[in-house]
Amino acid sequence: MNSFPDLLPGKVSIAPEDLLCYGFDASGLDACPMAVVWVEDVFDVVKVMQYAYDHDIPVVPRGAGSGMTGGSVPAKGAIVVSTERMNRILEVNKEDLSVLVEPGVINGRLQRELERYGLFYPPDPSSLNFCTIGGNVAENAGGARALKYGVTRDYVLGLEAVLPDGRIITTGVNTAKGVVGYDLTRLLVGSEGTLAMITKIRLKVLPLPEAVITLLALFKRGEDAGETVQYIISEGILPRALEFLDAETIRAVESYKTVGLPDDTEAMLLIELDGAPAVITRDAENISVLCRKLGGEVIMAENELARVKLWESRRAVSPALFHISPTKINEDIVVPRSRLADMLKRLKMLSESTGIRIVNFGHAGDGNIHVNLMVDRTIKKEYERAQKLVEKIFRITLELGGTISGEHGVGLTKQNYITMEIHPAELDLMKKIKQIFDPKNLLNPGKIFP
Repeated sequence: MNSFPDLLPGKVSIAPEDLLCYGFDASGLDACPMAVVWVEDVFDVVKVMQYAYDHDIPVVPRGAGSGMTGGSVPAKGAIVVSTERMNRILEVNKEDLSVLVEPGVINGRLQRELERYGLFYPPDPSSLNFCTIGGNVAENAGGARALKYGVTRDYVLGLEAVLPDGRIITTGVNTAKGVVGYDLTRLLVGSEGTLAMITKIRLKVLPLPEAVITLLALFKRGEDAGETVQYIISEGILPRALEFLDAETIRAVESYKTVGLPDDTEAMLLIELDGAPAVITRDAENISVLCRKLGGEVIMAENELARVKLWESRRAVSPALFHISPTKINEDIVVPRSRLADMLKRLKMLSESTGIRIVNFGHAGDGNIHVNLMVDRTIKKEYERAQKLVEKIFRITLELGGTISGEHGVGLTKQNYITMEIHPAELDLMKKIKQIFDPKNLLNPGKIFP
């Protein structure tokens, strides 16, 4: 290790304070790396990978550390490779509707920059103001607008990446279509940094929508909100966002960032439409009628400031929940939209039968519920009961035709449950793919597979 700090002068640290800062992510898990490296270009990454490969040292790629499942928590004796200095928007191509970025570009910054060109990048995770595009690609991040526009995978045209032995690969195309060979790009998207380290990303972008309307629908019964989601979609209306917050979530947000919602609100839908003004005005009116039929009170954001305030409240949910419990076990299950109301009822029954407080919010439009078990980690029996409850929630999710993770990935926190969803033959194929890319198992080892 003596020669490693000299490999990239001024870009390597083994200082205890740096090791501490780069040893955890939003999962609450932590471990101490051997060193932290702040790479600035692909050649820095190649040097680190080659050194690590020659000395059998694990390497853990890291964006902003905003992941929820421990994906960037370092393995024992690992080098953490931070991409935060690789933060340039290299090219905006308005004619071909594409943009080329480095992995350390912050999602929200890219969104704002593209708006100057009249362009739009739809994937918008709640952490968009600090999460990186590289991390979004590694986790295949979604967000509220996934209902209409899809997730990160749907916008990645091509990648430059470095393999564990230091070889540079380029995948994908610069065009709207391309079917030459296997689709390595889609394989790398969502691979959680276990196959290659991404150094450049070409994204598809869209023209900026002409207009946006945001509605708030308040319900006195949570089940009514779940049914409303089904009705909106079955009527042929496709909002760009259709978010759900239950009573516990609303109270947490109100105490953290006051919106002024009625005390008897048991569920809330945040609905957003975009497109031609005449079309979305008509759709907004139809949605309002549907909501009122099912007992909802509808409020329209009067201006951009009001709209921004509503979304600030929605994105404040995760930090708000920490104010009502010292520990939250966060899961991001997905069920078919038609089973959303069923899932919410089952979660309510589980909470009542176990005495464990369950707080639910998320992307109701695509069936993606963020289920939060509010417990105290220091109370051993309570925490163990909550961990057992997670498995029950996953089993119900799968029974309803869903999946145990919609956008957070597997990482460390869900790896013991992966066999509930992935069958042995498919799991064996996945492990063999990992071995082909990373025969020494040095790149983000210990993630995904139990």
